[in-house]
Amino acid sequence: MAQDAKARAIEGSDSEAAPTRNFLALMLGSIGVVYGDIGTSPLYAFRESVLAATGHNAAAREEAILGILSLIIWALLLIVTVKYVVILLRADNNGEGGTLALMALASRALGGKSFTIILLGMISAALFYGDAMITPALSVLSAVEGLEVIAPAFERFVVPLSVLILFALFAVQSRGTARIAAFFGPITLVWFVVLAIGGTWHIAQNLTVLAAFNPLHGVSFLFSHGYIGLLTLGAVFLVVTGVEALYADLGHFGRGPIKMAWLTVCLPALTLNYLGQGALLLHPCHQDATSRDADRQPDPNARQEAAVQGPGDCRVPHRRSFERADSPAAQPQTLQGAA
Repeated sequence: MAQDAKARAIEGSDSEAAPTRNFLALMLGSIGVVYGDIGTSPLYAFRESVLAATGHNAAAREEAILGILSLIIWALLLIVTVKYVVILLRADNNGEGGTLALMALASRALGGKSFTIILLGMISAALFYGDAMITPALSVLSAVEGLEVIAPAFERFVVPLSVLILFALFAVQSRGTARIAAFFGPITLVWFVVLAIGGTWHIAQNLTVLAAFNPLHGVSFLFSHGYIGLLTLGAVFLVVTGVEALYADLGHFGRGPIKMAWLTVCLPALTLNYLGQGALLLHPCHQDATSRDADRQPDPNARQEAAVQGPGDCRVPHRRSFERADSPAAQPQTLQGAA
């Protein structure tokens, strides 16, 4: 009887642990499938927002950076967390989400079919298809462009390599959500961890960016920059690219895993990384280098040089510098010439 009691106890503990394992597996899968899109936004969203606010050669001031960071943070909190995670995930149609599920709920609430509901559903589907066409190309292209920073010679391979990656990704999508989630879940989790670590490193060097949690910085930026503020706000919305996947994939993973993955992994990692990018722009080395680039005019016969900036290293330029190919600075120096 003791052995039977022990066996029943083991079976009971296994049955209790099974839901937890399933929940964690669904949570990991949602990180790879649901949040893979929004997780690549740090590659381009903050950069495009700063360029929209300051231009290509002007140095970004602290007020502008804090204003942009504030808009980004509150976009993540209000649009993703409040609108989608808190509110929209509750509007499921028998556990399913997406445009068709929302249309069914709206038609049921109005007591029958409605031309307005059908029209809105068609517009929503069109927006979804448009985002599905633009976002993969933008995300992959932005990621591959990082090769130019390390080795400018890779510039001619950026577009072909991006096309090859996109073909490979779409080729494996037909294998189903479960296999895609099992493969990309751990990879995307590591990606979010790297985002968080990189952002935390730079935040520790400049705690000023933590003031961006104050929404007044974002409001002040919008009102003080007029039309430029409106353009910047449009670029800021790139940080929520792919957020519709939270609702579209509701039937695959469930409300609980999607919500827990966002609140415990994705939101903290994205927030830390955006703040870290802002802290990097506020670094004195970056400000000085940007000012020098603004004063230096590009030349048609110029060649581009890129270098990787180490954390806190003022001697290594973070941007591409322009020098004439026939200028003394562009020519290799020998020991005799240096002497």
